[in-house]
Amino acid sequence: MPRTKEKVEDLAEEGRGLTGALATVLEVAEEKGTVTWSDVSDDISSGQWGRLIETGLLLDADGNGFVIDDPEAVHEALEDSDAAAIDDADDEGSNWTQWDKLAGLGALGMMVGYAVPSIRATVGSTVNLVLGPLLDLGLPFHLVILVVAMLTGLWSTILQDKLMDSELMGKYQARMQDLKERREAAKERGDDAELERIQEEQMDAMGDQLGMFKAQFRPMTWIMLLTIPAFLWMYWMILDQGIGQDAATVIILPLVGTVENWNAAGLGPMPAWIVWYFLCSLGFNQILRKALNVQTSPST
Repeated sequence: MPRTKEKVEDLAEEGRGLTGALATVLEVAEEKGTVTWSDVSDDISSGQWGRLIETGLLLDADGNGFVIDDPEAVHEALEDSDAAAIDDADDEGSNWTQWDKLAGLGALGMMVGYAVPSIRATVGSTVNLVLGPLLDLGLPFHLVILVVAMLTGLWSTILQDKLMDSELMGKYQARMQDLKERREAAKERGDDAELERIQEEQMDAMGDQLGMFKAQFRPMTWIMLLTIPAFLWMYWMILDQGIGQDAATVIILPLVGTVENWNAAGLGPMPAWIVWYFLCSLGFNQILRKALNVQTSPST
C-alpha cells in the first residue's frame, strides 16, 4: 500500500488528468476484471494510458488485457488524493478574504434600509445620481427596471465566473456521491467493518459541506453589494417618491396581467415591481451565461 500510494501521489503531482485517468481505468477493470486500451480510449489519452503502464500501476495480464496492481490500495490512494485536492482548493479558493467579509457586512447593513426609512433614503438618493437621469430623459419606469436588471445580471454573471469554482463544487459532490455508493454497496455485502470506516469518512467530509457552502456564498456577497442598493432605489422611488402610484398608471405584467400600481401585489405577496425585475433578470441572465460561457453548476 505505501508504494502504491506514493505512485498515485506522484501522478497527482504530475497533473495532466492522470489521477482521473487512473480512476477511469480502475472502474473498468473492477467491472470487467481486465481492461484494454480500446475499453478506455474514448475517455483517456494514449499518453495517460502509457504513463499508467510505465508507473507499474497497470500490469499486463498475460496478453489478456491489463489489471490494476493492488486495486484496493489504488482505490484508497485515489480517495486520499481527492480529499487532499479538495482541502487545498478550499484553502485557496473558498476562504473569505478581509474584503469578502467587508462586502458581506456592507450588504447586510444596506438590507436594513428596507425597514429603516433614513437608510433607504440615503442609499436611494445616492443611487438616484446614476439612475435618475434615465427617468429625466423620459424613459418609462418599467424600462428603467429592465436596465437595472441587465446591469445587475451582468455584474452577477461576471462575479460568478470569476469567484465560483465549479470544478471544486464538482469534487465536493463527487466525493459525497462516492461515499454514498460505497455505503450502499457495503450494506448489501453486510460488511460492518467497511460501514464503520465509511461512517468515519463521512464525519470527516462534514467539513467539505461547510467548504462548499462558503465557496457558493462568496460571490453572493459581492452580488448583493450591487443588487441591494439597486433594489433600495426602486423601493425608494415607488414608496417614498410615489412613482407609478397615480390613478392614470396602467401596468400590465407577463403571466400576471393588469395591476393597479408598482407596489400592488403582482404574484402572491410579491409586489409588481419585484415580479417585473425578476422576469427581466431571469431572461437576461440566461442570455449572458450562454454568451459568456459561464459555468455556474458543478463540473466533474
